[in-house]
Amino acid sequence: MNDLPTTLAALNRQDADGFADALSGVFEHAPWVVAGVAGLRPFRSAGDLHRALMGVLHALPDAALVDFLNLHPELAGSAARAGTMTDASRDEQGGLALGALPPRQAAHWDRMNAAYRERFGFPFILCIRRHSLASAMAAFEQRLERDRADELAAALDEIHAISSIRLGRRLGEPIRY
Repeated sequence: MNDLPTTLAALNRQDADGFADALSGVFEHAPWVVAGVAGLRPFRSAGDLHRALMGVLHALPDAALVDFLNLHPELAGSAARAGTMTDASRDEQGGLALGALPPRQAAHWDRMNAAYRERFGFPFILCIRRHSLASAMAAFEQRLERDRADELAAALDEIHAISSIRLGRRLGEPIRY
């Protein structure tokens, strides 16, 4: 992932490869999301850029959206404990030390992750930067009760929040609409 800050003006001037490289990692293992908007430049604002990026995801059929969601690690899952996630995910989950939970808590998260994946077919997605450990678990338990369509929408909402924070950090400014 390219963690170097950039500006919207610089992004608008770069060739497609430079644009994609500058925004790599904003979406987990999905450079095609960024590539999907390169030809729409110039963007007038960071919010316009983010809206276009999210438009790529909103246009996906459900099966492709589920494939995209499955690119994301489980919260407090084995990848968190092994430290094998992307730098951005490791940083985000590390804020609550999700990779270093005591064994009983880790086992509880594992059970929740398995139940969620079995019910919905993709991992639980949550913008963990907006939560405490307790509120994340409460959201997890609440969302396990929803239907699949609501959870697909909720997962996209969480991706919106996660990518907005990541893009804002990359641009050195919060995303505003």
